[in-house]
Amino acid sequence: MTVTSWNRLAGTSVLLDGFHALKHAVRFGAEVPVAVTVDRTAALALADELAPDVRDALDALLTEVPESTYTPLVPRPHPTGVAALAVRPSRAANLQKLAHTPRTAPVVVLDHPRNLGNAGAVIRLAAGFGATGVVTTGTLDPWHPTVVRGGAGLHFATAVERLTVEELPPGPLFALDPEGDDIRGTKLPDDAVLAFGSERSGLSAELRARADHLLSLPMRPQVSSYNLATSVAMTLYHWSTATGAPL
Repeated sequence: MTVTSWNRLAGTSVLLDGFHALKHAVRFGAEVPVAVTVDRTAALALADELAPDVRDALDALLTEVPESTYTPLVPRPHPTGVAALAVRPSRAANLQKLAHTPRTAPVVVLDHPRNLGNAGAVIRLAAGFGATGVVTTGTLDPWHPTVVRGGAGLHFATAVERLTVEELPPGPLFALDPEGDDIRGTKLPDDAVLAFGSERSGLSAELRARADHLLSLPMRPQVSSYNLATSVAMTLYHWSTATGAPL
């Protein structure tokens, strides 16, 4: 029955790949119709050690299956031998969260990102800082299984959607650009929209033209760029220290 349910739901659900992805999804209220593990005892021992707050929920969710059953269910078996399927949050609900004002935390915009792993790392960062959400422009799907894996299931802790530049949430748009003003001289407001270009090509002309402010991160001369997730982390940390935002 578990495999039948998995096959029925797989095409329309979010793959939670590994114990930590499942832990975070459950912690932040995801609906998880099916979850499997090759070793219930080991998975629940991890819960006892790392996530006692969701241990009972995981106990109720996890079904033990043979490794030969588990392996074909996932593209790349996780070392923890845990996988689950979750219901993707409503797009309408996410758009409502992103558009709601006043905001108490910024929205992060990844302008035409290319790397799935970097996008996942940014979503994990945004969740950790309590950002309102993460928006991508361009063709990358922020709910791709590789992005969800990189985000450790924290897509369910913040609003994650793909939009066009014209559809970006309201708020002053601060775009990170080497030609911008030093970020250390600017206090970022809670309702800021923080935009980051791709590491290779930077901001798109469309987003750059819409920006209210261009800001730059401190960087040693002759160093060409920071990793995308590093740039987002530095910017969110700057926001949080200036506002005293609780984490």
